[in-house]
Amino acid sequence: TQIVRISKRGFTLIELLVVIAILAVLATAVVLVLNPAELIRQGRDSTRLNDMTNIQAALALYLSDANPATASLGACSATLAKCTYAATASGFTTRTGCTVSTDTTIAGSGWVDVDIGSVSGGSPLSRFPVDPVNDATAFYAYACDNTSKWYELNARMESVKYSSGGGGDAESKDGGDSPTIFEVGNDPGLNL
Repeated sequence: TQIVRISKRGFTLIELLVVIAILAVLATAVVLVLNPAELIRQGRDSTRLNDMTNIQAALALYLSDANPATASLGACSATLAKCTYAATASGFTTRTGCTVSTDTTIAGSGWVDVDIGSVSGGSPLSRFPVDPVNDATAFYAYACDNTSKWYELNARMESVKYSSGGGGDAESKDGGDSPTIFEVGNDPGLNL
């Protein structure tokens, strides 16, 4: 006669619970160390920095290409800003005349009302980008002075890294007059 041995291989309930507990602790540690919400904010800030650079380059190309006598930076002055949302709940409290607009048109009617489509050789942008969040506290703003052909573009950073005082501080080191707003443009002092 032959004896058949039945092997009882498997995990006990306690072993499974210990493994699940270890995985939970590791997952919590990874979330706390990586902080995915901050990484998402940093990604949006990188988009903002890239957008501001691209818009600034497009406006500089337009101004260098256009006839200085007829070049227009839009319906603006040193005290008028066009923004994607009203400025009341934002850092642009010194601006007046903000208008609500999400129009990305490059033919002179977008939130930056400059006709960059008239650049010889074609437009440097297919559309004017808007802020990744694009709400009452996170928007792009544009101000200009048509007499001097100066302009300024503004955006607020939301991540700790790119905000004023952060490791990649873009706001207070941009040469502008506001330490809590990222400012670029050709206006001396960036104080439009």
